[in-house]
Amino acid sequence: MPATGYIQARAYSSYAQIPLKDVAVSVTASDGTAISMSLTDRNGKTQPVAIPVPDLSESQTPDNSQIPFTTVTLYARVRGYESIKAENVQIFANTITIQNLEMIPLAEFPTQWNQSETFDTPPQNL
Repeated sequence: MPATGYIQARAYSSYAQIPLKDVAVSVTASDGTAISMSLTDRNGKTQPVAIPVPDLSESQTPDNSQIPFTTVTLYARVRGYESIKAENVQIFANTITIQNLEMIPLAEFPTQWNQSETFDTPPQNL
């Protein structure tokens, strides 16, 4: 029986983790289907997005052959910063996964206006 997990993005700038408002964040399923598009609030956070995931019981036994999570991809973009792509973000049942997005300011050089960072989350050893 399917369950529900949640994904929430948290966008910030620099090591001081200064929250960034109005970062456009989109969430897509592993097949590329759009699930959600939203903007971060003044605290740099999006509202949690509900994601259908395998039931919690799927992660309770070590010999289970089914993967106990669903993966999504997050894209984040805001003017003046590199865009970010976070791949294979794992969402578990009855849990809010918080994906930190450290936005890196773009250099002032015109050749770097479209620079982006990609982060790939490896599967957990369950």
